[in-house]
Amino acid sequence: MDGNRRARTRIGRAGRIASGAAIAIAALAALLVLAPSVIGWQRYAIVSGSMSGTYDKGSLVLDEVVPVADLKVGDVITYTPPTGDHLITHRIAWVGRDGSGARVYRTRGDANPIADPWTFKLDRPEQARVRFGLPFAGYGLAGLGRRDVRLALIAFPAVLIAAFNLAGLWRRLGALEAAA
Repeated sequence: MDGNRRARTRIGRAGRIASGAAIAIAALAALLVLAPSVIGWQRYAIVSGSMSGTYDKGSLVLDEVVPVADLKVGDVITYTPPTGDHLITHRIAWVGRDGSGARVYRTRGDANPIADPWTFKLDRPEQARVRFGLPFAGYGLAGLGRRDVRLALIAFPAVLIAAFNLAGLWRRLGALEAAA
């Protein structure tokens, strides 16, 4: 086997590896985005350090939707606090009743020294409860929210495929020219 043929074999192998890696990355991204919703789970990226030690900043938590009546002290839920307009993920620290007998909750972030200053009711019949978390995967989910990242995720495999197809075409044209 001459040196030129070995070089082409290495380039072809590198192309197959690169294409396989690009497909694997795209499949993993699709799995992170689609799989939880297929089985009825919700996904959230942890954006603060209040749950550090359990779910660090940048983790992805996957929540199952459960009846509110099933919630108990120690469960980690993702909800909108009464004082905010964004979701937080905290552990239920206390469950009680208000004057009308309705269930009232107090939460606390695992890294926080005291419970959250508010109590709240859950008005819907179901609530998102954390099933498990994936460290660092939340950064990927947050990245998918950016247009430039989504474009790169689509463009990178397409450019690799085009480059290796052009390289193959170039080699075939060179072989035809040498044979003529």
